[in-house]
Amino acid sequence: MININKNSTLDTFKDLVEYNINKRLDYMPDDFNEQQMYALELFRKRVFLEEVIDESIAFNKKIIWQERNQNLKLTTTAESLVEVFKLRSDVFHDIEYERAFPDTIEGLNFDIFDKTSAIAYYEKDGEFRGTCRLIFDSDNKLPTDKINSLDILRSEYPLIGEISRNVVKYRDKGLNLEFKYLMRAMCNLVIHNNVDLALSGIKKEHFKMFSKFGEVKVIKELTHYGIIEEPCLIVSYNPKEVSKFIKKTFLK
Repeated sequence: MININKNSTLDTFKDLVEYNINKRLDYMPDDFNEQQMYALELFRKRVFLEEVIDESIAFNKKIIWQERNQNLKLTTTAESLVEVFKLRSDVFHDIEYERAFPDTIEGLNFDIFDKTSAIAYYEKDGEFRGTCRLIFDSDNKLPTDKINSLDILRSEYPLIGEISRNVVKYRDKGLNLEFKYLMRAMCNLVIHNNVDLALSGIKKEHFKMFSKFGEVKVIKELTHYGIIEEPCLIVSYNPKEVSKFIKKTFLK
């Protein structure tokens, strides 16, 4: 991957490109001007991708990570992040969730919340098989805030986070291996990084499965979540109330 340096030279170049492309050329055909606008949008997205990669790597390198399984890792390189973004895109297209969680660049699924997320992935035999992230609350707030404000919880808990982008490549019924390891990673991240409360948006039908991972409480019931037209729940996990199931199966 060719890295773009975010400095004054790049900013000047970006401004120059935008000025020239936004200046419509009346003597050129419409499709030429449209292509120029498309090129500008791709340029903006490329710069954003570089920002997300740089800030996400820096953030993950500061995370306390106490995981002994060599197949379960944090994204601390550009290469691993790109593979995670590809995996998200592939899975969301496969399960027809691409409208709910659209790619920012075709084939790469990422957003601004990746900048402040601990992003874990499960890799085996060189293949990325699953990934999940724990978003730490920041000035950007959390994705669920767009659905239901979390400000009341912020007043009660010093640090909250949100578990999201939980995807596995091979999806069997029940608790498959990749899913188990990713939940183990999330539990460890919450406990060892002083997160006081973790939240997640899930389908209502999955509540029983997620309740195995500790004290899970329903914050709000929803008839739909964004454009996902299915009953959903916003749930919370308290790391101080970890279940015996978690301690025995995941945290040993």
